This record gives sequence, structure tokens and C-alpha cells, in this order.
Amino acid sequence: MNGLFNGLAAGLRQVGELTINGVWRLGFATRFLLAVLLASGQSVRRIHLTIRELYFSGVLSLLIIIVSGLFVGLVLGLQGYDILQRYGSADAVGVMVALSLLRELGPVIAGLLFASRAGSAIAAEIGLMKTTEQLKAMDMMAVDPIARVVAPRFWGGVLSMPLLAALFSAMGIFGGWLITVVVIGVDDGAFWSQMQSAVEFRYDVLNGVIKSLVFGTVVSLIAVFEGYDCQPTAEGVSRAITRTVVTSALAILALDFVLTSFMFRGL
Repeated sequence: MNGLFNGLAAGLRQVGELTINGVWRLGFATRFLLAVLLASGQSVRRIHLTIRELYFSGVLSLLIIIVSGLFVGLVLGLQGYDILQRYGSADAVGVMVALSLLRELGPVIAGLLFASRAGSAIAAEIGLMKTTEQLKAMDMMAVDPIARVVAPRFWGGVLSMPLLAALFSAMGIFGGWLITVVVIGVDDGAFWSQMQSAVEFRYDVLNGVIKSLVFGTVVSLIAVFEGYDCQPTAEGVSRAITRTVVTSALAILALDFVLTSFMFRGL
């Protein structure tokens, strides 16, 4: 009986410790975000730093975004045609591809790819700078490391994510057109006309842009925070990279549900 009681007590202590640590890290992350926002003025004045991070986070992620978007569109076209042609609605495959990509798959999959490629690289870069004490050296030279290192990377990720999601959706629609119109033989005019009549800018395109902007903000914040807060060891950097990818993926999926419930509940 005493052993059972001690085991329950130990389990409760562990749960309490994890809860307290989670609340503490959440509060520290909020303060860290405020510090980044307050230091963002220097990123505007030194615009070349932000442009360099835009290249690092956005341009270097183009290959995986474009290729993934194309193949996702090809798969959507095949699956959509197989389902819709059973009900005599094969011409509406363009609507299904466009709405699936613009509303959900474009922002979500692009966000996951962005977290895996750019987010992990940002966390590793900042974590390595902390391990080699470059951040401490900046602080000793009266250079704010948050303004010089963190803020440009944060804004580079925030600005590049909506553009990457838009390119992903565009390539996905092109892939759907390629497999259904060029390969299978769906009418080209019906494919585009039904898509244009069904897709609305406010409820489909704009909501997808809002989602991608939120995902970019969250992923960039997680990446810079994990890199800045990691233990200054090789193991600490590897853990920061892992936490960045896992936490970003879970945050994207959870926020996608929350945003979708607010955006489309009235339709």
C-alpha cells in the first residue's frame, strides 16, 4: 500500500514539475517575443539583414516547396478524378484541387516543410552561435544579439512563409491541371471555369494567406526561441532542433483546426 502511494506521489510530482516547466517556458517565450518585437526597429533600419534572412529562409526553400507542391497536386488530381467520375462530376476536379490546396493543404504542408527545412536551420544556427559564445561576445561589445541575430531571422521567416505557401498552392493547381487535363483528358475549359466560379478570394485565398502568416510567425518564433534557449552543448543544439520541428508541427496542426473553426463555421 505504501509502495502504491509513493508511486502515485512520484507520478504527481513529475506531472506537476512538467506543468510548471511548461508554464515557465511559455511565459519566457512570451517575454522573448516581446523583446524581439521591441528590437525589430534595427531590423528595419538594417534592411539588408532581413533581406539576407529572406533569402536563407525563403529562396533556399523553393526547391522542396515547388517539387512537393507539384506532386501533391498530381496526387490530388488523380484521387479527385477517380472519386468524382463515379458520380459524373469529373469536370469539377479543378474545384476540388483548388479548394483543398488554398484552404488547407497549401498552408499546412508548406508550413511543415518550412519548419523542417528553414526552422531547424535557424535553430541550429542560433544554437551554434550560443555554443561558441558568439552571442556573449556581441553582448560584451554592446551589440544586442536579439536585434542583430534573432529579429532578422524571425522576420525573414514571417515574411517568406506566405510566399512559399502561395507558390506551393500554385504548383499544386498546376500539377492537378497537368494530370487531369493533359494526361487524363478532362475538358480544359470546364477545369478552369468551374474553378474560377467556385473559388472566392475572401473565403478561400485570403483565409489561406492568413493561415500561412500565422504558421510562419509561430514557426519562426519557435525556431529562434529554441535556438536562443538551448544548452550550449552539441547535445543541447540537437535537442533544440528536434524540439523546433516537433513543436512546430504540433502547433501548425492545432492552429489549423482553430483557424478553420473560426473561418468556415458560417459557411
